[in-house]
Amino acid sequence: VQLQASGGGLVQVGDSLRLSCTTSRRTASNNGMGWFRQTPGKEREFVAAIAWRGGGTYYTDSVKDRFAISRDNAKNTVFLQMNNLKPEDTAVYYCAVARSSAATPNAQSYQYWGQGTQVTVSS
Repeated sequence: VQLQASGGGLVQVGDSLRLSCTTSRRTASNNGMGWFRQTPGKEREFVAAIAWRGGGTYYTDSVKDRFAISRDNAKNTVFLQMNNLKPEDTAVYYCAVARSSAATPNAQSYQYWGQGTQVTVSS
């Protein structure tokens, strides 16, 4: 399974970005999917996850009320809408396909990972 993430870029504080991640096959529509982020020298951090039916979502506290995860199973794509961006959101963002159908914050519960897209928020 290949995952292609896109949508990152350089923005100003308070701006918005929408990340997209497309999987290479329909199997991922039966799996939970998630977004993680990582900055140099730090461990990969959970951001958001969505169950395969799309009804269950999970967010890390620092992005609640600012980020929204969604998915379009017909297009094998998961999205991360990021609003009111802050400098601390600067990171490489990775999408991933979970081993199960659930939305989970546990990185070890994911089996496939994308290559990452850089998000830089400038103050």
